[in-house]
Parts: sequence; C-alpha cells; structure tokens
Amino acid sequence: MIVPLIAVLASCNWFRDTPEIGLVLSKHFNSKLYKKFDTTAYNVVFRKRLDSLKAKFSNPNTLTNFYHSNNFEPVLVTKYFVGGGLDTLSAYISRSEEHGFNAELFRNQQIQNLLAVMSANKFKKIEEVYPVVADLELNAAEGLIKYNNFVYYGSINPRKLFSRYYVPVKRPDSLSVTAVLATKDIHKLLTDIQPKSEGYKILQKQYLHAGHNSNALSPAVKTILVNMERMRWKLPELGDEYVAVNIPDFSLTWFNGKDTTTHMKVCVGGKREKDYLEKQKLFAKSGNLDDKPKNHETPILYSKLNSIQVNPVWNIPVSIARSEIYWMARKDPYYLSNNNIRVYYKGKQVYDPDTIQWNNYSREKLPFQFKQGSGEDNALGKFKFIFDNGSSIYLHDTNNKSAFAKANRAISHGCVRVERPLEFAEKLVKDKYQYDQLRMEVNLPPIDTTKMDVYRKKLAKKADTVNIFQLKPKWFGVKKPIPLIINYVTAWSDKGNIQFRPDVYGLDETLWDAMRKFM
Repeated sequence: MIVPLIAVLASCNWFRDTPEIGLVLSKHFNSKLYKKFDTTAYNVVFRKRLDSLKAKFSNPNTLTNFYHSNNFEPVLVTKYFVGGGLDTLSAYISRSEEHGFNAELFRNQQIQNLLAVMSANKFKKIEEVYPVVADLELNAAEGLIKYNNFVYYGSINPRKLFSRYYVPVKRPDSLSVTAVLATKDIHKLLTDIQPKSEGYKILQKQYLHAGHNSNALSPAVKTILVNMERMRWKLPELGDEYVAVNIPDFSLTWFNGKDTTTHMKVCVGGKREKDYLEKQKLFAKSGNLDDKPKNHETPILYSKLNSIQVNPVWNIPVSIARSEIYWMARKDPYYLSNNNIRVYYKGKQVYDPDTIQWNNYSREKLPFQFKQGSGEDNALGKFKFIFDNGSSIYLHDTNNKSAFAKANRAISHGCVRVERPLEFAEKLVKDKYQYDQLRMEVNLPPIDTTKMDVYRKKLAKKADTVNIFQLKPKWFGVKKPIPLIINYVTAWSDKGNIQFRPDVYGLDETLWDAMRKFM
C-alpha cells in the first residue's frame, strides 16, 4: 500500500522540488505561479525551440552542447533576468551602431520584446511561461555570443578573406564561446570586450560625428569603418618594442612603448594587374606565361627580425627570371656579366653565360637559376634584413634611391625597400663594436677612431688589383629579435587628427564588401 501511495503523491507534485529558475522568478514577482515550474515540461518546449532556431544560430553545435551539458536549464535567464543583467545586454546591443553594426544582427528586437513580456508578468498558467523563458534564453544566448565575437574579435576573419594575409589572428572558438555563455559576471564581460585603444575611440567618435546612415556613407566614413574593423582583429602581442611597416603609408616605424624612435620611407610591392582574377583563370587554361598576370603586392605578415646580411647576394626569384632576366639576356648577350649576375645549371655555375643560346630555351621550362653578386649594382643594395616567413619577403636597401622621392611607392617586386638602411641596421645590432664592423664592411669609417688602421687595411685589400678581392656577404646578428608587422592601415589617429591614405591594393574595397551585410 505504501508504494502506490508514494506514486500518487509524486504525481501531485508533493515531493517535486522547484527548480532554481522557478524560485528566482517566484521571489522576484512575489508569485506562487512560478513555484509550479516543471523542469521536464520546460525541457520539452526548450528543445523544440532549439531545434527550430538552430539553423539561424552562428554557433549551433557549441550552443547545443552547452545546454546539453547544463541539462537544458535556462542559464542566462536564471542568472541575469533578475538584477538587470539581460537588460544590460539589451542596452549594449541597442548601441551596436557605435561600432558600425546593425543591432538586429544580435536579435535586438526579439530580446527587448521578450524582456517586456517577462517583466509584464501577465501569465495565467505556468505552461505560458515555458516558451517565453525558452525564447528569451536562446535569443539572449545567440545575441551575447555574436555581439561578443563581433566586438571583441571583429566580424571578418582576414585570413579567409585575403589571400596574402599571414598574421596569426586569434578568432573565437568553441572554448571561448562556451566561456561567454558560462560567464559569472555579464556586466563585466560586456565592459571588458569593448575596444579600449585611444586610436579606436577617435575613429569611432569621428564615425558617429559624421553620421551612420548606411545608405549615404561617404568614402571617408567607409574608410573609418574598415579600419575600426582592422583594429578589432586580435593580432599577436607585439610587446613594447617593435617595427611596423604600413603598406598604404609607404612607411616604416620603430616603436618603443608609445614613443616613435625611428620613422622612414619605404617602397613596397606593386599593385597586381587590373582584372587579375579573370586573367589568372585564362592563364590556368593556357599555361602560357604571356597570359600570367603580375601580382607583386607585399603580403601582410607578422614575424621577428633576426639577422642582417651585409653586401647580400640576390637569389633572383623564378618569376623575375622568367619575366625579366630571360628577355634582357636574349636582347643583350652581355647583360648578365655587366650586371654581376651569375647563372647556375643544376646547382653548378655556368662560367660563360654570354654564350648561352637563349632562343633554345622556353621561359616556361627555363632550366637556369640566377644570382646577382654583392656590390654597388646589386638590386638589394648593401643590406638585407632577414625574418622568417613563407613568402620569401625581406626588408632591404636599394641602389635606386630616387624611388623614395615618389608619392606612390608601390613599385617593388614584393619586398620592402628601406630608405635609411644604415640607421635601421644600427638600431638592430645595438652594439658599438658590431656596428663598427658593419660600417667597415660597406666602406664606411668606424665610429671608434682606434679602429682606423683596421679600416684602412680593409680598404687596401678591396683596392688590391693584383690579388683580386671578391666581395662576399657577411652576416650580423641582432641584439634581440624584434617583432615586425607588415600591415595595411588606411586611416588612423595621429595626435587626435585622423590620417587617411589611398587604398593602394584595393583591400579596403574587398573588406567593405564583406562587412556591408553587417551594417
């Protein structure tokens, strides 16, 4: 008789505990209705709502796994409806346009409407509460995840958008999304993810001042918006001391803390040919090098400067050998020897390149490799600054100093030419003895006058016409590896004033096209 009695009592909810959400809402509204909250009945409603909305979520699998591990409880509503946490979320989302985003991306209206229904507390039956709590939970979760990801990490993954973007940008993953949903302080989270840099705030202020009607955005405002997006990307920590090359500004800046210790001009890679993608498709079909479009754009990358090569040898890339060296050698049989360019076949030097019958070789299957020896005429000049990267890119000197007088300095084959390489080398070695050794290698007197005898002997050896001196590269280590970022920034704050630069590679346009659906 006891067992049937227990079953009857259980069916009458005599032994059922009220879940936390029921207790929280009951106390908040001072209503016994919420003490009837049935977890089992709610879970059925919640799971149906989850299944129906899953296709519209930005992280459906992570969100589903989170609620599965939390027994499908309304985690956010339980923790943050009472106390105003969800109102705070709604307020931040409502101001999304401060970052250039449309608030409806983050389910702004749905959250506001559901909060209003909950706050009105006009439910007659507990069954009426379940779909409202479920919808509020899911919309708040999606809004919080997406708002966090867009504001803290940026709306676009640059590594997926740009083919030559080699900076390891941190992006949201399942762990970070789960951590957001499980936050113990939603107010602090929403405050902490706001961009803090002064530069971002100045761009943001200018954007808001100019107005943000997406149907009438000026080119300047669009430029500001794409650069605000760039500033949201989570780049590697550069530390206090680092070197930044800004491609559109054609400049190199050495930073130490907030101070600029060196600033100089650079030349960067030339813009790729017009209609590049269409021409690339044609080349893919024909295989004819005459159809291959040129693309010398300097990649965006992060690395560390680790060494200097003085009097460098230029290992001429295959692309340049085929498109330029081959034709010059055909035109002028003495071009190679006059320009100190050595020819190699299967790793062995060809000592009489002037006799090569270039007509017998096609560009597509050119079997030779080319190296330009050290010296005054070397295209790399006297200094080559090395850093690890997968694009065969480096910073270097140049024998064409007149290029630095040009306004548009997107003229190289991809590497970065430095205006004042000796000054740059001095900052890298940071050692008086090493710097004097480096100076003497390029025929400059040492700073330390006690080394003048050594310097004179070096000059005499190089001038010896009997025992022919052959100039060779020499390596110098840097005092410590210096972080380097080659970046692409077209608008930034300089002492409170916004600087604009031309979109030399058209990357602003590409980024804007990807972002505009979020505006």
